Amino acid sequence: MVVVIAAIAIGAASSAGTDEALPAASVSETPSATPTPEETRPTPDVPAEPALVPSFDKSAHSIDDPNSIWLVVNKLRPLNPADYAPADLVSLPGGQMRAEPAAAFTVMADAAAAQGVSIIAASAYRSFAEQTAIYAGDDNLTARPGYSEHQTGLTVDIATPTGECRIYQCFGDMAEGVWLRDNAWQYGFLLRYPADKTAVTGYDFEPWHFRYIGVDLATEMHNTGITTLEEFFGLPPAPVYP
Repeated sequence: MVVVIAAIAIGAASSAGTDEALPAASVSETPSATPTPEETRPTPDVPAEPALVPSFDKSAHSIDDPNSIWLVVNKLRPLNPADYAPADLVSLPGGQMRAEPAAAFTVMADAAAAQGVSIIAASAYRSFAEQTAIYAGDDNLTARPGYSEHQTGLTVDIATPTGECRIYQCFGDMAEGVWLRDNAWQYGFLLRYPADKTAVTGYDFEPWHFRYIGVDLATEMHNTGITTLEEFFGLPPAPVYP
């Protein structure tokens, strides 16, 4: 009996005399929810909105007004009036042109000369009366009066100073013809009657015949690879007169 009481006393004293804290009860954390397949799937990259590229404004100039540099004249689209004459003709060596294309031709000729290529204006503006005099009845070679691009004052037949291959297709194989084919667009001129577009334009290949349309349109046609005004503006082919 004495032994039991002593043991109890010793245990109580031991517990009261220590300053060490009893170990804290462990607290269990609530487990996180298992992610769903949608949450574990990587977020796809969202592409940026593409930048808007302004489209070329085909209505910037008229294709019907004879005073417009975008005027389209062909066998289905005569000049109106038929005896139209530009009011701003200026003289060039070799003929007359409207002021804007005349200035552009001078710049182009100077640029060609700087690269060792000599070009001149062989024929430019022709009046209704002059076109009447030269029309020989071959509709694939010469426009009828009132249907000629030359009457617009925007067109020039280009040649070499020596006259070699003048108004012949061999001009296209000469250095001058090749230079014009590759560079005229930079100065606002279009090779109006390409070799592969007779069914569209109504005229045989004329590597000497260049039409002024302005740098903006010439650049757009060059960049898009469209070679005729009819195709660019969605007009019907004009192989024959109505």
